[in-house]
Amino acid sequence: MKHPRRGSGRLRVLTAGAACALFSSALLVSPAAADPVADTLQPLESVTSENGSHISRIEKYDEHQLLVYVYSASMDKEILLDVWRPADVSEPRPTLYLLNGAGGGEDSATWRYRTDAIDFFKDKNLNVVSPVGGKWSYYTDWKNEDPVLGVHKWETFLTKEIPPLIDAALGTNGVNAIAGLSSSGTSVLQLAIEGGDLYKGVAAYSGCAQTSDPIGQEFVKLTTEVWGGGDTRNMWGEPDDPTWVEKDPYVNAEKLRGLELYISNGNGLPGQYDTLNGPEIDGKAEILANQVVVGGVIEAATNYCTHNLRDRLDELDIPATYNFRDSGTHSWKYWQDDLKDSWPVLQKALGL
Repeated sequence: MKHPRRGSGRLRVLTAGAACALFSSALLVSPAAADPVADTLQPLESVTSENGSHISRIEKYDEHQLLVYVYSASMDKEILLDVWRPADVSEPRPTLYLLNGAGGGEDSATWRYRTDAIDFFKDKNLNVVSPVGGKWSYYTDWKNEDPVLGVHKWETFLTKEIPPLIDAALGTNGVNAIAGLSSSGTSVLQLAIEGGDLYKGVAAYSGCAQTSDPIGQEFVKLTTEVWGGGDTRNMWGEPDDPTWVEKDPYVNAEKLRGLELYISNGNGLPGQYDTLNGPEIDGKAEILANQVVVGGVIEAATNYCTHNLRDRLDELDIPATYNFRDSGTHSWKYWQDDLKDSWPVLQKALGL
């Protein structure tokens, strides 16, 4: 149940490589216009981030959606942003950065393909920006290049490189919020802490806010090392490296003060979507078993972390809105519900 405290249809899977072949129409960007998006390609060659990151091209998915390609100087590669436009583009609008989970959106486990988020936002006056990339990275800046996972400077990318580019390309009003699920439910809290006044609100769904204690470290290692094949020593160093503490939202919760906060979690027990006739299960017992057993264990673990975060915020007298569901596994349909449930909090943060 929810405890306030004080205080589109399914589309084909699109990869960055396929996008070039599938979409030929693109957009003219003119920051002076009320809506800077028009019909022909003209990259923002004069607009760069401080380190030289820039938009390399913008393509049109449909009348409501764009594919924005950004060259990241910190990672020395091009990264795709899946962008959904406001219902009314006649004046500058705020931006919600919507992060995918552990796979970074490099598979079909994304807000686009696993939820109705596009339809939900279609009549709302905001820009939604969802990066495609960063699998198993925790969307953080890594100390070293990893032999398996490569170079990750996602904190730099999300907080310094793309905000000025998005603001110029889409003619935004500069007001931002951020939301994420699972491992990025941890990341959005970290990014809000590191981003200073960049974000006005944060929504974290089924994330573990602890990273530096033994339980939190094992959760990070499970995601990055066991599932991703990377080495967390390249991410934040040895287990006693102070970076683990510096990136811990639980420890640094005081820095969340002043933000609009929404935090949700199920308890891991089977719920309304954990049945044979549930969404995306299609009567397949093996899929249901994985969702109930594996998804149940993961959600129970993040539930432990999330309750600890609530206690920490209460101790600091920092208000937040909590949604502790009395059932539910670590799976997309619950996060789809959480996104909609968090909208009033995000809406307030974005000034809508």
